[in-house]
Amino acid sequence: MSGTVLVTGGAGYVGSHTAKALAAAGYRAITLDNLSRGFAHAVQWGPLERGDILDRDFLDAVMTRWRPQAVLHFAALAYVGESVSDPARYWRNNVVGSLTLLEAMRDHGVGRIVFSSTCATYGLPVRLPLAEDHPQAPISPYGATKLAVERMLADLDPAHGLRSVALRYFNAAGADPAGELGENHEPETHLIPLAIGAALGTAPRLKIFGTDYPTADGTCIRDYIHVTDLAAAHVAALGYLEAGGASTACNLGTGAGLSVRQIVTEVANVAGRPVPADEGPRRAGDPPELVADPARARQLLGWTPRCSDVASVISTAYAWSTRQRLRNAP
Repeated sequence: MSGTVLVTGGAGYVGSHTAKALAAAGYRAITLDNLSRGFAHAVQWGPLERGDILDRDFLDAVMTRWRPQAVLHFAALAYVGESVSDPARYWRNNVVGSLTLLEAMRDHGVGRIVFSSTCATYGLPVRLPLAEDHPQAPISPYGATKLAVERMLADLDPAHGLRSVALRYFNAAGADPAGELGENHEPETHLIPLAIGAALGTAPRLKIFGTDYPTADGTCIRDYIHVTDLAAAHVAALGYLEAGGASTACNLGTGAGLSVRQIVTEVANVAGRPVPADEGPRRAGDPPELVADPARARQLLGWTPRCSDVASVISTAYAWSTRQRLRNAP
């Protein structure tokens, strides 16, 4: 594999890990990021073009300069709660920004895109595990904006020959095993870094939302997928498109779920100390269980998770967090 790939949002969590995977596979990864939520220090495997996907002149200049053969599109706002309180911002950035990018791709003859989508497009599950033919009925503006981009991709393929793979993540987790990258959101909303922060004393006590779900231990269950496995899936999806594969969507998950209590127990085991936690009522809209059926990704992309066991997920996340703690120490 070789060639130039434009990675929008490549200074963020999954985007930066994918840029590293692209470089290892022989690609030149050009990161495009406005750094509103990403970090310049995470761009280590190719040049950074600082700018916004809403800026068409900027996109034209970048595509003229680098002439990418494909785009991997991560640039999006991704906080569910924020999307509820400020939906217009999400529709503008995630949908109008994506449309601006797709129009630039069309006009510059870039005919392949791997899109960072989400299981939030499914909404509340009516059957489990969730396969790609499950009804898509998102319950948040965030999920709705991602579904809107999937629909745009479906329409642009027959009209302009722009082939795509939409990758619907479940719960991204973990950190680069080599310690070069990790999860660094502000604010942080994900369970694993919050639990680790609580154990280390760098974050408040963990809040467990709901202990009366119809699950084995009463807490909700999610499908956690290691960010390194997510990055590998993007490289596999790019290879699939380069080999002439038709547009499709694939779930990225393990097919097995872990409860909140199981995650907290594993964090405590890895940290060698308890996770201070408070239990509270359920959050509105949180389903008891979300687990992927990843069969299509395995069949079409030849992808299977290799480091998404709970021990690898928690240990790499914990190692990253402890390194960050030492770096930030006075």
